[in-house]
Amino acid sequence: MNNTLKIGLVFSLLIGFIARAEEAKTPVAAPAPTAAAAASSPSQIYIKMGDAHTKKSLVALPAFQFTGNPAYTTNFQSVGADLFRVIQNDLTVSSYFQFINPTAFLEDVSKKGIRPFPNDPNGFKFENWKQIGAEFLIRASYTVSGNDLSLEILTYHVPRATVVLAKKYRGNLSSLRRIAHTFSNDLLEALTGKKGVFLSKVVVASDRSGNNFREIYVMDWDGTEIQKITNHKSVALSPSWSPDGTKISYTAFVQRTRTKTRNADLFLYELLTGKRWLVSYRQGLNSGSAFAPDGQSLLLTLSQNGNPDVYKIDTDGAMVARLTNGPHGAMNIEPTYSPDGKKIAFSSDRSGQPMIYTMDAEGGNIKRLTFAGHYNSTPAFSPDGKKITFAGWETDHFDVFTMNVDGSDMVRITSAKKPNGHWAMNEDPVFSADGRLLMYSSDRSGSSQIYISNLDGSDERRITNDSHNYFKPKWSVNIE
Repeated sequence: MNNTLKIGLVFSLLIGFIARAEEAKTPVAAPAPTAAAAASSPSQIYIKMGDAHTKKSLVALPAFQFTGNPAYTTNFQSVGADLFRVIQNDLTVSSYFQFINPTAFLEDVSKKGIRPFPNDPNGFKFENWKQIGAEFLIRASYTVSGNDLSLEILTYHVPRATVVLAKKYRGNLSSLRRIAHTFSNDLLEALTGKKGVFLSKVVVASDRSGNNFREIYVMDWDGTEIQKITNHKSVALSPSWSPDGTKISYTAFVQRTRTKTRNADLFLYELLTGKRWLVSYRQGLNSGSAFAPDGQSLLLTLSQNGNPDVYKIDTDGAMVARLTNGPHGAMNIEPTYSPDGKKIAFSSDRSGQPMIYTMDAEGGNIKRLTFAGHYNSTPAFSPDGKKITFAGWETDHFDVFTMNVDGSDMVRITSAKKPNGHWAMNEDPVFSADGRLLMYSSDRSGSSQIYISNLDGSDERRITNDSHNYFKPKWSVNIE
């Protein structure tokens, strides 16, 4: 294949294949809620990692009680409903819990306090919750004063009649979702020893702006609070997070002032300040970037010498090293670091068809991992470095797979059809920061939407719900 055809193929992969004006305002994070009155950390793990696949814990989650004066708070009901809905969704997605239907409750929770009897004469009785099989009981009350919100929430282990977690969270009403997500994180940590990802963000390319443009957007992990961070009025794609969650790299086809031609250039964007700068604008591809674990350098694909190869650059764009060189004009793209920075996974057609490979951080010790299928792409490591997920093409569509880092124990994660009966494209998989979940894009609804599932493909849930298209999602670490 000559260089012109190869570059054309890569551009097709980056745009058509993946797809199947002023500066954007800086996303402003809601003020972090304060926490007080915390119970001492439990000395035991209540839920072991992985147990949810065989047994989900029964949880009673009564409606939250408003303890303020309704006469002075007109929106208290919607505030309580929103808090409840966010927490219930978080805990559902965690896959550890099954909620008890409120019709089974033996107490009128609206008339009982959030603390147990007899400590509170009007408190609930553990026996009433034991009788319906509840393993955990979550009771909460909240107040709204002007623009201030206060949530007190207690989680009980019903069989032992003990408190697992007791906290108060305070913030303004704009931080409602953050308060709810913070509790969900805290509860998972109390029960499993490992915090959840409910304060994390997702960066993604999307055509939400219309006019055949693709811009970069940031949203909460559950598809809400979507914010546009680019306005190139062109095609922006392949975003990536810095390890600390403060910066995003992405590629955009921007017009050169002198030549009036467009080139796939690499940008960095700083979330807190809204500052954006051009990092790599070498002629040809400057795409598929991935930060090193220390955040001081980037991997990317450059085609400045004709064939797409993997390079390492500093965050100011200075060249550090060329890591691949063919062989024989092979295409090497989509590099990503292992969590410890010692390995790089990438896609290469050096065997004749694109497959997944790994190499040392310096470019040596290249090893082919996949041998099945016609096209394997977009590898991503699990947070513990033990697994790799990727998209694999078989007959006429992509599906998401996982495998060990040595290529063994390959597992298909997705299998879905469109309404017309054709197989759906399931692509661009990434792990959550806690390693519990996978996120990927799928066009099974007719447009490319974002989905998440457990690591075995169970409990699959759609995160975005509209008619737009979303490409190349990347899941951040928790943003505290």
